[in-house]
Parts: sequence; C-alpha cells; structure tokens
Amino acid sequence: MTKLLALIDASIYAQSVCDHAAWAAERTGASVEIVHVLGRRDVSSAPGADYTGNLAADARDTLLAELASLDEQKAKLAQKRGRLILEQAKQNLEGKVHGVTTKLRHGDLLETVAEFQVDADLIVIGKRGEAADFAKLHLGSNLERVARSTTKPVLVASRAFRPIRRALIAFDGGASALKAIDALASGPLLTGTECLLLTVGAETTEARRRLDDAVAKLTAAGHSATGEIRPGQPEDVIAKAVESDAIDLLVMGAFGHSRIRALFIGSTTVETVRSCKIPVLLFR
Repeated sequence: MTKLLALIDASIYAQSVCDHAAWAAERTGASVEIVHVLGRRDVSSAPGADYTGNLAADARDTLLAELASLDEQKAKLAQKRGRLILEQAKQNLEGKVHGVTTKLRHGDLLETVAEFQVDADLIVIGKRGEAADFAKLHLGSNLERVARSTTKPVLVASRAFRPIRRALIAFDGGASALKAIDALASGPLLTGTECLLLTVGAETTEARRRLDDAVAKLTAAGHSATGEIRPGQPEDVIAKAVESDAIDLLVMGAFGHSRIRALFIGSTTVETVRSCKIPVLLFR
C-alpha cells in the first residue's frame, strides 16, 4: 500500500477512523489523505423550500435577501468547521505516519470518493456518521453507499480502536475471498497477526482443499494462519467466532452470491456490520 483514504466527519467515529488509518499506515508505510465532504445540506437551506408564501414583492425580495445572507453565513461556518475537523485529524496522525494531507470538498460523497480513490489502496470509514441514530445503532448511510460503489478495500472502523492481534477471515473460496487472501499475502498489513480462516458449512473435500490452499498461501508469505470449517449459518457462526476466539478484525468479501458473501446484500449485511463491535475489512 502507498496511500490510504480516510473519510471523516464530526461524529465520534472521526478519532477511530484516524486511529485505524494510523494502524494500517504504520504497518504498510502508506501515506494518509484525510477527506471531509460538505454536503449540500451543510451549506444551504433545504432545497426547494419556499418561505415567501403570498408576500408582496418588496417583502418577498427582502426575505429572499436575508435567506441568501443566512446561507452565506452557514456556508462560511460549515467551511470553518470542516477545516477545524481536518486540522484536528491531521494533528492526531502527524508523527505516527509518513505523509498526511487533508482535503475539504463540497458536494456528494460518492463523487468525492470516485475522484480520490484512483490512487488509493484502502478506504477507511466509520461505521456511523454524525447523522446516524446512535440510540438504535443504525449504520451510517454513507458506509453502505461507499462499500457498494468502490472497488477498493474498505476498512470499517469500530467505535474505538484496540490493538489488532487476531484476525478472522471469512473464507468461502469465492472471487472476493481469494482477492482478500492475495492482497493480505502480498502485503504487510497482517504481518505478526494471528489469522483464522473460517469456512462455514459442511466439511467437503473441495471446501477443505480450497481452505488449505488459502492457509498455505498466507503461511508461505510469512503469516501465522490456521483454517477451520464449522457448520451452521454464516452470520451466527461468524458472530460466535468473533467472541469465542477473541477476534480483533473481521475480513470478508463484500459482495457475491455465496452464503457468506451474500451477508453483504440487504438486511443481513446491515445486521452483521451493525452488531459487530470490531473493525471489518471488506474486499470486492
């Protein structure tokens, strides 16, 4: 990895995003670009809102001028707030990683990600944003939008960072799972981390062969890796494994049609990531 893209807002996850980005950057030697996007609602009144009603022309013009002035003030405050958010994040990372830059952008998050992900190797984003319902533990809408739109690996930061010593790799032998194995075997991200490759389902000769091949590839690259096949439903088995095996990081394929990768389509995706208290590294 040479560059990480860290997406932050004013939520309590901003610190965690920085901490997880620092962890990945320290292990890979990558630089970090911190991005904060000001959406349209941050800098203007509600689109299409009409406050003038049946006012006379002079009164309507006066009100419209006042609303324009308020929008201008709001935009200036949003920019100032955004710069402060970025500056604090930069201070958190300086001295920990090699090379930190910041970008403040206006507009749509996905358009910004599409622009900046071109030369990025990993995207780091919080599980929830400042507009999420923390009481109900709803996932941030931006997380799902980014995960579905990008082709780059996405590291979903948990609420607070903790040292990553054990990783669980949900392995089904599919394309995205193999991509995860190739990426992890060819880089230092999980060097020194105990890796448990877990296949969920029936023990078959083919499943065991694929699992053993993946374990061998990681082991040959110098990683500490073991493989297991456990019966049951993927979402249940993975959740139990995270708890029982003291897992600090979950690695999964993000999309597909197999039982494990299907977790990341529809409500099961949301439930799995929502309930998981550790960071999740997604591969497409």
